[in-house]
Amino acid sequence: MATDLAPEPAEVATGEPAGPRGRLSSRLSMFGRHRWLLLMLLPGLAYFAVFRYWPMYGLSIAFKDFVPFLGVEGSEWVGLKHFEDLFTGPDFGRLMRNTMIIALLTILIAFPAPIIVALLLNELRVRWLKRAVQSLIYIPHFLAWTIVASLTYLLFSVDYGVIAEWIHSITGGQKIDYVAQEAWFRPIIMLQTVWKTTGWGTIIYLAALAGVNPDLYEAARMDGAGRWSQFWHITLPAIRPTIVIMAILTSGNLLDQSFEQFWLLRNSLNADVADVFDTFVYYVGITQGGYSYATAVGLFKGVAGLVLIFGCNWLAKRLGQRGLF
Repeated sequence: MATDLAPEPAEVATGEPAGPRGRLSSRLSMFGRHRWLLLMLLPGLAYFAVFRYWPMYGLSIAFKDFVPFLGVEGSEWVGLKHFEDLFTGPDFGRLMRNTMIIALLTILIAFPAPIIVALLLNELRVRWLKRAVQSLIYIPHFLAWTIVASLTYLLFSVDYGVIAEWIHSITGGQKIDYVAQEAWFRPIIMLQTVWKTTGWGTIIYLAALAGVNPDLYEAARMDGAGRWSQFWHITLPAIRPTIVIMAILTSGNLLDQSFEQFWLLRNSLNADVADVFDTFVYYVGITQGGYSYATAVGLFKGVAGLVLIFGCNWLAKRLGQRGLF
């Protein structure tokens, strides 16, 4: 009789009743204990469901000849026709070249900029100066691209650009309209990106640096390590996982350029280097009514971004780093 009353192994190991009814009771009890946390989670889940997952239904028009009057269901299926038009069209090579050049410049210039600034700020020992610099470099993040473009014209245009006039006064010769020159379009784009995004990006790296144990630096100084040795053996390894995660996340957006930034600086003189996939989607999808074709372009970008994220995550793990998943 004593053996019949002994708890089952699952009940002994977990302390919870065994069987489907016991597991259901345990889950309901857990939901009851954390009901307020789960309630706070609902707005976020609703946001992603309504604005992220439900719109994916509209991706089906990339495989249809979409007519607004017929709707998504009534439009005719055309298969991969729009993708064939995209990859074999005359604009694909130019768009891919422009987008990949900007992506490469982003990796080489815009991505390391927050890391460098965060490391420099971390070395500041005057606290009020550090806070003042942080506040100043955060401000551009809150400015709209329209304001950034207006400031760019005020600084670099040929008519009233302050920096353009200053450069002309030093070099002499003919005045240069930097915002209308193809050769200067990409440097200006990178200058805008670094100025607007660097300060905000330092928040993540400064948070990672704040978690470094100060005793490590103290022990390193006692062992005779200089500032460079401390940086190389303590600071950099401390933020390396953060750098890897941010690199993986950045890789997914390499083909996704800011439409407002490029649109506001684009004109007829620099259009050959200013057109990227985002501006092309606007021209074809909105101004010409090519909704299916524009959706095919967007789907191509999404799939490419997904492949880049999985590829970079795989590469990070192969190199011995902790991946995103």
